[in-house]
Amino acid sequence: MTKRVLVTGSSRGIGEAVARRLKKAGYDVVLHGRSESEKLINLQNELNLKSLVFDVSDTDSARYNIQRDIETNGVYYGVVLNAGITRDNTFAAIEEDDWFNVIDTNLNSFYNVLKPIILPMVRTRKPARIVAISSVSGIIGNRGQVNYSASKAGIIGAVKALAIELASRNITVNCVAPGLIETDMTDGNLPMDEILKMIPAKRAGKADEVAPLIEFLLSEDAAYITRQVIGVNGGLC
Repeated sequence: MTKRVLVTGSSRGIGEAVARRLKKAGYDVVLHGRSESEKLINLQNELNLKSLVFDVSDTDSARYNIQRDIETNGVYYGVVLNAGITRDNTFAAIEEDDWFNVIDTNLNSFYNVLKPIILPMVRTRKPARIVAISSVSGIIGNRGQVNYSASKAGIIGAVKALAIELASRNITVNCVAPGLIETDMTDGNLPMDEILKMIPAKRAGKADEVAPLIEFLLSEDAAYITRQVIGVNGGLC
């Protein structure tokens, strides 16, 4: 039976690269987007995949859509928690909405998405995989990203704790922490010249350079790798 993998935030950037790679590797990928965007529809049609549409920061909507999909199509073998947003500003200038929207989307979504998935996954008594996308900002912090850094650091803590709870069930839980990756989230939003000076590789990474690691962590070969935070950052930290 083909293994089902849900990839949140898969209409663009790292999520899209992961979805394409997993589809090529033979997984039954379930796409996800916050809205039924043109990019999501085009990717769904191109790859001939199903998609879920809900806001990961909305607990009720996430639970409803995920439970309905599991009841209709079966339990997930893997989950890639990729959906996220930035609302960068110095801490003194961060507005209330920008703080809570980032925390709700990037961190609280860990609960919202995984809560309806974990028990069905455990009850299969089969190996399973969870990969959460954090960031180098969650490890070393970054000026102008107190909200984002807090949310991504929280993901790391959640992954490490959940990995302990699920290890005896043959369910691995790992974290991938990309550095500066060329996506539309970074276009025009960051002082690239200053950031590149800090990166030993002297360049930004590509989404296609993150996706292979996620594919590996989902594989049977990664069965003894859990509770890890793995960077893809050109030597930034």
